[in-house]
Amino acid sequence: MEKPAIETGSGATCLEIIRRGALQHGPRTAIVFGERSMTFAEVDVISSRMAHALLTQAQQHTRIGLLVNNGLYSVPIDFACVKAGMNRVPLNSRLSVAEHRRMLEDTGCRHLIFGPELTERAVALQREIPGLACIGLGTAMEGGVDLVALAASHAVTAPKIDVAPDDVILTLFTSGTTGTLKAAQHTQASYAGICRNVLLNLLPATADDAMLHAASLIHASGVFVLPFWMRGGRTVILPGFEPGQFLRAIAEHKVTATNMVPTMMQMLFEHPEVMTIDVSSLKYVIYGASPMPRAVIRRAMAAWGQHRFWQYYGQTEVPLCLTVLRPEDHVDELLDACGQPCADVEIRLLDEAGNDVAPGTPGEITVRAPSAVAGYYNAPGLNTDTFINGGWVRTRDIGVFDERGFLRLKDRTSDMVISGGYNVYPSEVENALMTHPAVRECAVIGMPDEKWVEVVTAVVVVREGTQPSEAELIDHVVQQLASHKKPRRVLFVDAIPKTAVGKLNRKALRDRFRQGQE
Repeated sequence: MEKPAIETGSGATCLEIIRRGALQHGPRTAIVFGERSMTFAEVDVISSRMAHALLTQAQQHTRIGLLVNNGLYSVPIDFACVKAGMNRVPLNSRLSVAEHRRMLEDTGCRHLIFGPELTERAVALQREIPGLACIGLGTAMEGGVDLVALAASHAVTAPKIDVAPDDVILTLFTSGTTGTLKAAQHTQASYAGICRNVLLNLLPATADDAMLHAASLIHASGVFVLPFWMRGGRTVILPGFEPGQFLRAIAEHKVTATNMVPTMMQMLFEHPEVMTIDVSSLKYVIYGASPMPRAVIRRAMAAWGQHRFWQYYGQTEVPLCLTVLRPEDHVDELLDACGQPCADVEIRLLDEAGNDVAPGTPGEITVRAPSAVAGYYNAPGLNTDTFINGGWVRTRDIGVFDERGFLRLKDRTSDMVISGGYNVYPSEVENALMTHPAVRECAVIGMPDEKWVEVVTAVVVVREGTQPSEAELIDHVVQQLASHKKPRRVLFVDAIPKTAVGKLNRKALRDRFRQGQE
């Protein structure tokens, strides 16, 4: 007989939720990765042992870099950091050495945990950052430590540490909408708040549920792990997204829920097996991270039924959902909306002076919720601009409520490009392009794309007497930045429009090229 469901409550911590889930669901399957699986009890034991092993390498409250792809140990290592009272700093493995180095240095990380397939990157980072201690997860550098092997000799119960609700347990890098790299700090309490937010507003996970993760667990997909852990559901992990493998996993594991970005959904519903594989177990197809093209969601609903689709709007600073568009609201007149406010979230729309706007008037979306971060690490100016009196958080997105209370995004307060669910910031790509000797001036904009929603597009003015090719300029960017930030197109022009104060007028460029006036 199932025990009563556990509620997080306002005073719960992430550590307490981990402890309760293990106690309540011990013999049940918690994690599946390929042919391997772990029960709740096994995850609890190995994460406790890893926590003890971590404390032999660093002290409680240490910020520790995490360079780990989706795998069997993805959840145990996260739980181990929480149990050791450490502040994990996940690094997206798709980023460049220079980007990883900056993240580690900006947060003062002197330790890095890395997976076996990322050993080469860890070696490169150790060369770049003298004194960086690299700890393998199922592997080890020459003369280094393998955390899995080290953990085997430690106690099976969690370390006895004192924790407070405001202890920072996760520092997650985001560029938000400003284009400035920021390290958002989640606490014991805010992460418990995320768990409650998901259960209240998206899916009341049960012990009969299984969630499939193909997106990276360091992004939005990962926030579903703790709610499923608390309720006794299974977490089924894939190493990445491949539509055929994804569909077969739904059928094999009787998956009931998954989280996707629009690009994944487009690829999925173009796959020849999408209508032949049994997905009858699937109840929740949750999507967000970037705007969903109408054509894609219509095709998805035609294939799998409107009743399965849930959209959320949120930010790294206040995960996961600020608003939700429920299945019954997936109708033509609401497909451009991002939903209604969540039960545990307050939303205000403010004008430039910080006053509430009149009903039906666009304003900056400003929110307050238990899941909000404790601020950015070592960024007092950004904290002052973002976190305002009374616990409110500025999103820098412009929205308007309609007469039924549905929030619609109107614009961004920056020129961010969202390509395949990833934020790309024009200034970063422009800076890379400007180091090419043939580039005199450039601007980067997002252009509509059926697959990626938007593609990074560089508009370039070349120096007299030079003729760089499109491929040459794209390759030049790839040498400096992650591949997903590279321009997919390069448009050569004679001049780039400016604003009255001399700034690049990206809006004018977007308008010009999106109207086909090339």
